[in-house]
Amino acid sequence: MPYARKKMHSGDTHLRRRWRLRNRKKDLDEVDADLKKNPEELLKQEIDLDKPGFAQFYCIHCATYYINDQALQAHFRTKVHKRRLKALEVEPYTVEDSLRAAGQGSFVQPQKRKMETQPSLPEVEAGKRIKVDIMMEEEKPAKRNLSKATKYTDFKQVMEGLGK
Repeated sequence: MPYARKKMHSGDTHLRRRWRLRNRKKDLDEVDADLKKNPEELLKQEIDLDKPGFAQFYCIHCATYYINDQALQAHFRTKVHKRRLKALEVEPYTVEDSLRAAGQGSFVQPQKRKMETQPSLPEVEAGKRIKVDIMMEEEKPAKRNLSKATKYTDFKQVMEGLGK
């Protein structure tokens, strides 16, 4: 006999939805747009009394505010921040990629980038900037020219070599 599902907390779907939307952060493509346009503006925001830390301690990669610099530096060492940096290493999916997947154009491999944690406020004042370096990868086997004619001639040569 199958296990009967318990129906506890069946009426809290509206609460679940509210908490899910309340904790929503920026998506990776939105963070990528922030990194491309001008990340120094996000590091030096105007004072906003409604945000934690008066909007002075902001993690650009995770799109979160912190109450002080110590909390921000502690966040940089967490698994959540490192996971977000790892996710930002691959270029985000774009509309052009979706058109290519639908057959309108040829496939282009997304580029890998090297992401570094943002500099602290004293380092930014000293002149250090946020770096996003694009790493050039070697060509994948799928990108090489693999025509059938060269394969057939190689196969023919191998068969002739075996026959002798």
